[in-house]
Parts: sequence; C-alpha cells; structure tokens
Amino acid sequence: MKAETHPEYHTINVKMTDGTMVEMKSTWGKEGDTLALDIDPTVHPAWTGGSSRLMDTGGRVSKFKNKYAGLGF
Repeated sequence: MKAETHPEYHTINVKMTDGTMVEMKSTWGKEGDTLALDIDPTVHPAWTGGSSRLMDTGGRVSKFKNKYAGLGF
C-alpha cells in the first residue's frame, strides 16, 4: 500500500436533527469536529415509512410535476 494516499480516519461528533449527539469514525473534518445533519434516519422518509412530504425548495418539485404532467404518473 502506498504511503500517504489514504485520508486520516478519526472520531467526530454527529449532531442529529433532534439534538442528540453520536460519536463515529469518519474522514470528514478533524478529530473532535461536530457535523450537524439536516436529514438523518429519524426524519428521512426512507426510514420512517414515507409519511413525510418533500420540501419544495425553489419550486423544483412543482416544475418537475408540471413538466411531466401528461405522462400519466
């Protein structure tokens, strides 16, 4: 294995959307940095059963629906 080709793997703190902190290993940031998540498994529709609605940021979802309205979705 070549020296200095792999990123440093260290412990960081991950702040979930509900405020809880989880310690995990990552190559992101530096040792002890905190990564704040906007979406995590406690709120993402893929893990919660899909009951949440998508946020239409900037009208992108509306634009998509209008563009493909005639395809019978």
